[in-house]
Amino acid sequence: MIQYLKRADRTLLEMHTGMLMYGIVCQAVGVFFAKDQPRYASSLWFGILFAVTASIHMARTLDRALTDSASASKIITRGYVFRYLMVIVILAIISVTNVLDTLIVFLGYMSLKITAYLQPFIHKFYNMLFHETDPVPQALPDEETREPEEAS
Repeated sequence: MIQYLKRADRTLLEMHTGMLMYGIVCQAVGVFFAKDQPRYASSLWFGILFAVTASIHMARTLDRALTDSASASKIITRGYVFRYLMVIVILAIISVTNVLDTLIVFLGYMSLKITAYLQPFIHKFYNMLFHETDPVPQALPDEETREPEEAS
């Protein structure tokens, strides 16, 4: 299991772990406050699953942009617009059909944002789990400074 996790994309692994932790906390809080437990749970986990797919799409978009530096800005912008249009479409469909709770789906989708704040802690956890350490940043060597030559 550890070897499988080591082979996975480390950033996505850390993001998905944060989303899972966020979902567990929201689910635990919802046990006490939600009136319709099955609807709350299905809405929350649908939102988190939607955030997981958005994070995968974001990673793929960034990979494509890094391989094609000439049109990187266009690729990133298209990916950004696509993801937010999908959020609008999905939330509109959910609010019209009333299948799930729109606000709870959005709460689950916000796990994508909360994960950014949890990332340093999750990164340290995986460093301990994998017995790794981050490299220590080194200062770049200074360029040789030459005295300007005086005009004779």
